Amino acid sequence: MSDRSAVLPQYLFPKQALTSFAGWVASKERGWVTTEIIRRFVAKYDVNMGEALDSDIASYKSFNDFFTRALKPGARPIANADLISPVDGAISQFGRIERDQIFQAKGHSYSTTALVGGDAALGAQYQDGSFATLYLSPRDYHRIHMPCDGRLVRMIYVPGDLFSVNPVTARGVPGLFARNERVVCVFESPRGPFVLVLVGATIVGSMATVWHGVVNPPRGRGVRTWDYPDEPTSAIHIRQGDEMGRFLLGSTVVMLFPKGPLSFNPEWAPGRSIRLGEAMADQS
Repeated sequence: MSDRSAVLPQYLFPKQALTSFAGWVASKERGWVTTEIIRRFVAKYDVNMGEALDSDIASYKSFNDFFTRALKPGARPIANADLISPVDGAISQFGRIERDQIFQAKGHSYSTTALVGGDAALGAQYQDGSFATLYLSPRDYHRIHMPCDGRLVRMIYVPGDLFSVNPVTARGVPGLFARNERVVCVFESPRGPFVLVLVGATIVGSMATVWHGVVNPPRGRGVRTWDYPDEPTSAIHIRQGDEMGRFLLGSTVVMLFPKGPLSFNPEWAPGRSIRLGEAMADQS
């Protein structure tokens, strides 16, 4: 079966309703029922609870509490690199942006402007730059951390579809990451601007950031934007390795960096597993 045929059912079933229902179920505190759901999930996906700050499955009041569990201190050492992996997961794709086109999979690409919600000026900043697309599977740790020190400049909520973001869907749905619901976070770093995008998916009940809390729901039809001025009393600075957000169920992160010196970790390759804190790239 071709990848296009494999994803055809996703065009037909009610993804929004399914995702809303999944979010509702995951947020409920149902005692032993919740514990049993978590126990089965851990067994099915071979989740390593030994590295969780709280390894007792029965202590989680809701599935969301379990899914966004914290790690033990020191579980993810931070590499000595300009840019580190912000998540546990797998590499979908990475490399150079060809003019304004980001490679998704064989035969598929999408524009920087489309990814950031239609802001042509913002998208143009990353022409001929670099990108990295990282996929978080259900078994992974689902908090997102900073790849480098950064000051928050803007956050953009972009409504969209809720296709799955697994590798088969990435190969079968054109422009997947620029058509799914997403939260675009724009930062300024000591080495220049960068964008970190949280991409939603089927069953992803919501996305949250440490400065805003839950961004969705509500799920509106229009783009929403928040600006964060660089003022002494209100500027938001986040250090490399610190948490910046989380997924309530799994999804994908896309990062954009402007044109300039950037060398990815030579050990990186599409499909390779990665861990939060490992070296991603140097910018010199």
